[in-house]
Amino acid sequence: MKKAMQKVQKALDDLIIETKREIPKNEVLSVILDGKTSTELTKYAANFADSIIVVGTHGMSGQDMFAGSNAMKAVGLTTVPILILREEVKINRDLVQILVPIDSSFETLQKMKFATRIAKAFAAKILLLGLNNPPSAEIKHTITVQLQHASTMCKDAKIRHAVTAIDVTGNATEAIINYAQDKDTNLIVVMREEEDDFSNFWVGSDTRRMVNTSPMPIVVIPNVNYFAVSK
Repeated sequence: MKKAMQKVQKALDDLIIETKREIPKNEVLSVILDGKTSTELTKYAANFADSIIVVGTHGMSGQDMFAGSNAMKAVGLTTVPILILREEVKINRDLVQILVPIDSSFETLQKMKFATRIAKAFAAKILLLGLNNPPSAEIKHTITVQLQHASTMCKDAKIRHAVTAIDVTGNATEAIINYAQDKDTNLIVVMREEEDDFSNFWVGSDTRRMVNTSPMPIVVIPNVNYFAVSK
């Protein structure tokens, strides 16, 4: 066990050296956690204010999409934002456009605080995408109001942004990804969807589908109100 730990520490030390070449002005530290990956990772991240977890995933399809992975389990457990990079996602370009889907849920605007902070840090533009899902008159009115609030948040933060609404009659995840690809966005910021069904307790199916199929990096924001209001 001691030799294994020494080998792991050596690998971390080498990674720190490599990372500091990219960000020489930043402090880079390492820690070794013992236990279940998703549980210990999310517990550790919760100890730091304004932290974010960055994980990679191979992505899944078919029945495997619902089987779970360390990345997906971390999405379900985290109390801080989590950035997920699928194996084939290319990130060797500047962050210039951030897609923020806005739906009719009460918590959808929670993601705006994180989105505006990232946009400001990278001088990026936010694309606000209203989802009329389904495209009924009531939903369209709600989305219009939500988009107005989101736009105000961007203006207050002095963030360049654009506002668009689309009608969704099929798969919302597919509609979001198609729009993201059409606009060549670098990042998608979404809320973690919660489900009351205990079998899907850790994360909703739309969130799983987004994480497993997105061709660009995705940030999932936990719903801070869910456990307070759920029955």
